[in-house]
Amino acid sequence: MRKCVEYSLLLLAVLFTQGKQRIIGGQEVVPNSIKYQASLQFNGNHYCGGTLISAQWVVSAAHCWKNYLTKVVLGAHDLTMKDGTEQEFSITKAFIYYMYNYRTFDSDIMLLKFDRPAELNDYVQPAMLASPSGLPLSAGATCTVSGWGIMQLFSYYLSPVLRAVDVEVISCQTYYTYRTSNNMICAGSPLGGKDSCQGDSGGPLVCNGYLEGIVSWGISCANPYYPGVYTKVRNFNQWIGWIISSNSN
Repeated sequence: MRKCVEYSLLLLAVLFTQGKQRIIGGQEVVPNSIKYQASLQFNGNHYCGGTLISAQWVVSAAHCWKNYLTKVVLGAHDLTMKDGTEQEFSITKAFIYYMYNYRTFDSDIMLLKFDRPAELNDYVQPAMLASPSGLPLSAGATCTVSGWGIMQLFSYYLSPVLRAVDVEVISCQTYYTYRTSNNMICAGSPLGGKDSCQGDSGGPLVCNGYLEGIVSWGISCANPYYPGVYTKVRNFNQWIGWIISSNSN
């Protein structure tokens, strides 16, 4: 479920990997219970997650951008089959946050506009954004991260079905010190074993019913010493509102 960034110079090829894709330590969700979950696909293959925030817009991680051949699929559960609940969209506009830093992954957020509005129904509904003025997330808060990412370390196979795991908000400074910014949230398990990973990048971290994070990066996956790092969505609410209102036609 996330872009894993693993920082050892000696293990650069193994540890500092971008675009990690999985949910580790979780379980398959009830089909279509996470109605805001999106799948970003290229050549028919899932590679990143996203979150529906209005009928015609998905938010994802900036590092997930490929090109305008990318498709967005809503209402999916098992990516190996079609059950009639899916909606597929082409992308007409893509907006990467202007201060996104591809080296540090600061401000790792983008907005994608569909070629037409989604049909909001029992299978597809937008997530709610947390208010910037609302109560801040505190360490120990429980959140849920979801996606089709790999389920085991060192695996190359994505989960065919949507999975989710509950993770705990953890202070970034405790583990990452200078590597994180105020635009990031850290979440995982102090004991390890619960995390997002490859294929989960761009997907949602939802806390108390609100979209608080976007799967961004981390050092390895499900590591007890390095929780997953997520883009703090509430810091970008004003930008999100401005982009959507400026591109309503």
